[in-house]
Amino acid sequence: MRHSTFWELMGDEFGTAYAPSLARSQVLSALGDRTASEALDAGEDPREVWLALCDAMDVPDSRRWGRDRAPRRD
Repeated sequence: MRHSTFWELMGDEFGTAYAPSLARSQVLSALGDRTASEALDAGEDPREVWLALCDAMDVPDSRRWGRDRAPRRD
């Protein structure tokens, strides 16, 4: 997963205003007692960070991969 996808999922689930704050403040034991931002800065896989955050925030499986979007037409 790319960092951009991580942030897109964060915005979809938590809102674009709250997502950055959550990433900086929610300490996750699954990530070694680091925040999502700290884990990403340390080089953790964004997918693993996303899943750890979903587990901690009780995000249902049905919403873990964001909204369905129509394919882009170029």
